[in-house]
Amino acid sequence: MTQVTLTQVQIQEGVWEGHLAGTDIAPSIVVTHLEVPLPDVAVSKDVDGWRIAVSIPPHTLSDGVQTYLVKDADTEDTLASFAIAAGAPLSEDLRAEVDLLRAELDMLKRAFRRHCVETET
Repeated sequence: MTQVTLTQVQIQEGVWEGHLAGTDIAPSIVVTHLEVPLPDVAVSKDVDGWRIAVSIPPHTLSDGVQTYLVKDADTEDTLASFAIAAGAPLSEDLRAEVDLLRAELDMLKRAFRRHCVETET
């Protein structure tokens, strides 16, 4: 039995695209956001599998991280997921986290250099 795999290809112009491999039968796909199915999901035959495309409705985007689940409609198995992060508060949190990581990296570099000088003989 072949493993069915769904790989994200891109998000462009508000459309998420993925490639589904491992099945010759047209899949029945549902994409949900907060357990609500999205209306515009397209499945088309591709060279070596299936192309999945879903329009991301603007009303689902808001501050924070929004997660979308791509599922097999027949088995309800989650095949993939994608997330979109947006908003000023989120960007400030990310900047603060990066600043903290930089400070920790600088501290580690100083400690490593000090260790190298102390162990030289």
